[in-house]
Amino acid sequence: MDPIEHITLNNCIIAIIIRNEYANDKVEFFTPGDFSQQLGYMKHATGDKIQEHVHVLHKREVHYTQETLFIRKGKVKIDFYSNEKKYLTSRILSTGDVILLASGGHGFEFLEETEMIEVKQGPYCGDQDKLRFNGEKA
Repeated sequence: MDPIEHITLNNCIIAIIIRNEYANDKVEFFTPGDFSQQLGYMKHATGDKIQEHVHVLHKREVHYTQETLFIRKGKVKIDFYSNEKKYLTSRILSTGDVILLASGGHGFEFLEETEMIEVKQGPYCGDQDKLRFNGEKA
């Protein structure tokens, strides 16, 4: 199993999965620069420094919610769908895995008691942020 997986449809990224065993000796970003969430991996040696900084106010437009999930503990099956609600594929994520849900639809089935941390853009729009549907697997 590849430690980095891009799930795509018609050259559009649906999700990026970083498996727990992924390792690298550098800083690496997995998302295109135009994504409203940037997902990267960083490894720094003892004594390395990142210069002190503040982030400059910069107006951005967010058109779609992108979510990043950190599986702290457990096991979850994620079903992926196109924007037209057609089933694409499924993946199982386990403790330590990370996923960026970039586009399309998704559903979850928890195969074990699972703890996750979710990061997404705000402000939160409540139910206006989602269109729920019953996924059909062909």
